[in-house]
Amino acid sequence: MIYLENYIDGELQPPINGRFLDNYNPSKGVVYSQIPDSDKADVQAAVVAAKSAFKSWSEKPKEERSKILVRLADLIAENLESLAAAESIDNGKPLSLAKKVDIPRAASNIGFYATAILHYASESHSMEGAGINYTLRKPIGVVGCISPWNLPLYLFTWKIAPAIAAGNCVVAKPSEITPMTAYLFSKLCLQAGLPPGVLNIVHGLGPKVGAAITEHPEITAISFTGGTQTGATIAKVAAPMFKKLSLELGGKNPNIIFADCDLDKAISTSVHSSFANQGQICLCGSRIFVEEPIYEAFKKGFVEKIKQLKIGDPFDPKTNQGAVVSEDHMKKVLACIDLAKEEGGTIIAGGNRVVLEGDLADGYYIEPTIIEGLPFDCRTNQEEIFGPVVTIAPFKTEEEVIKYANSTLYGLASCIWTENLTKAHRLAASLETGIVWINCWLVRDLRTPFGGVKNSGVGREGGFEALHFFTEPQNICVKIQ
Repeated sequence: MIYLENYIDGELQPPINGRFLDNYNPSKGVVYSQIPDSDKADVQAAVVAAKSAFKSWSEKPKEERSKILVRLADLIAENLESLAAAESIDNGKPLSLAKKVDIPRAASNIGFYATAILHYASESHSMEGAGINYTLRKPIGVVGCISPWNLPLYLFTWKIAPAIAAGNCVVAKPSEITPMTAYLFSKLCLQAGLPPGVLNIVHGLGPKVGAAITEHPEITAISFTGGTQTGATIAKVAAPMFKKLSLELGGKNPNIIFADCDLDKAISTSVHSSFANQGQICLCGSRIFVEEPIYEAFKKGFVEKIKQLKIGDPFDPKTNQGAVVSEDHMKKVLACIDLAKEEGGTIIAGGNRVVLEGDLADGYYIEPTIIEGLPFDCRTNQEEIFGPVVTIAPFKTEEEVIKYANSTLYGLASCIWTENLTKAHRLAASLETGIVWINCWLVRDLRTPFGGVKNSGVGREGGFEALHFFTEPQNICVKIQ
């Protein structure tokens, strides 16, 4: 049995209370490791370490901070095979996906902010000879970073990299459902020479560790990615304490297919945007709207490709669909499929749990599922499912599909498929989402702002937006006459 440890003040250490939690391999449905069941005492120790390290780290020249982060990014790349294997075992995703996306992106996140901080410039404003104002950007101190289970190391590094690069010290909580790569990452931090206390990783449950981070008076900012309900709870606690908040929350993203699209490309990419990582990506297009003239052709091609996807052992190179992350999540997704049936939906592909053979028999597998015949405003089309489930429906006009697309409380991302770029730009401007992809999906430039509107979040991550969040501007005015 593997026992994970917290990473506090540059050391790996067990939880203060000595208690541990079961960690499951979702592809087999078995416990394979133990993680710290940490609480307020561990968070307090992490805050003390972070506060102690802050002065020296924040005053360290950015060039020196950059070199350490570059080394850390290189170590992730050097350990790609072992990190990808750990991510696949912990999360249930295909090993091929972890090797192609999750771990390389984690290295890119660290590397991007290692160099971005070198180019992060302040502003100045001349007052026509009367004086000059200039702005300093100062790190804000000890910050809390709470990351989710769907892209564990990918999104963990997405938060801590800009925070550390900007000169802050971090108390971080990875998801208790998928903690393994954050634990392995802490060992890489030791190899990279990251000074003690700069990054502290506290494992455990949200109500214990996440709540303790959120409510701690000496943690000045919270960056959270996860469910909208949890985000609302964090905001209720943190906002009255005047903490800075960055919340990247849920999505119910529309995928809009016009008749003048490149149909083959729209179908093949929609398979990916619907079911990548078993649909457990906040950016997946879970509501597909197809213009009437090509509805039947799109549906036929889409269903055919879905039925070709291989569900199986995440370590099998031929596997397209692995296990969902936990038994509880599997039950939730299957309940959502039952709800869709109750609401009058027709299952045209999938809809069932998959039971594999051998040691995979107790794993948490669900068929990629397509549902049609539902009204746009039913619960299935309004509430986030976060699994391998999509709905499909026809539309007649731009006005109609804009109404459908904007009808939810969410507003994270959307896709538009059309060869008419005038129409694409017009429609994009009408969509209430933070991100719009035209004739593509999940094409990411790390310099761009990332985040949603409405119940999909508050603030933006990515590029200099993240460095803005993790710093406080100070204006200095010098009168020269």
